[in-house]
Amino acid sequence: MDVKNRIIVALDLPDLEKAIEVVDAVKKEINTVKIGYPLVLGQGLDSISTIKNEFSCQVIADFKVADIPETNRKIVDLTFQAGADAVIVHGFVGADSAQACMDSAHKNGGEVFLLTEMSHPGALKFIKPVSLEIARMGVKLGIRNFVGPSTRLDRLEKIRRIIGSGSFLISPGVGAQGGNPKDTLDFADALIIGRSVYLSEDPEFAIESFIDSIEK
Repeated sequence: MDVKNRIIVALDLPDLEKAIEVVDAVKKEINTVKIGYPLVLGQGLDSISTIKNEFSCQVIADFKVADIPETNRKIVDLTFQAGADAVIVHGFVGADSAQACMDSAHKNGGEVFLLTEMSHPGALKFIKPVSLEIARMGVKLGIRNFVGPSTRLDRLEKIRRIIGSGSFLISPGVGAQGGNPKDTLDFADALIIGRSVYLSEDPEFAIESFIDSIEK
């Protein structure tokens, strides 16, 4: 797989100008960015289409959608209408809520990424105990894109076994949270890297360093 498809830069920034600077610096090395609430709440939903159109990149909207089915459907509809190619949704709210997101994705020609387990320490208490069941639920629903943590490779390996080799698994937690990029790619298809890149004085050098560590 082309290394451009193996790194996703997270733009967890509230300032659109700064986000554009970061993407401009790394655009030769990636083709997908992840946009979350900080940028959208700070600059508006149009920030998705602004970045997508300026850089001709894929945009994953990391909204971790987690509500009742009807509300989920509205959130995801608006997100796709704003130009997102995919939306990350929580699985712990159940199959009906996840299905609503899938229905919206199908209608709008987009994709859903099901979040199984998060990468931060707090996820150990409430999300970890059910994350594998969430992955199984996603497979049963026919979801083909998943999110799992690079900070717990044993869990990432188990998630991969459940979803199978034909699914696409992306993994946050590399860099600032301590996840190892090369080891993570033993199980994941792509890394999500945020602070290590967008807080760097030289984002291009930072992303190239990750690429070097992967290719060694």
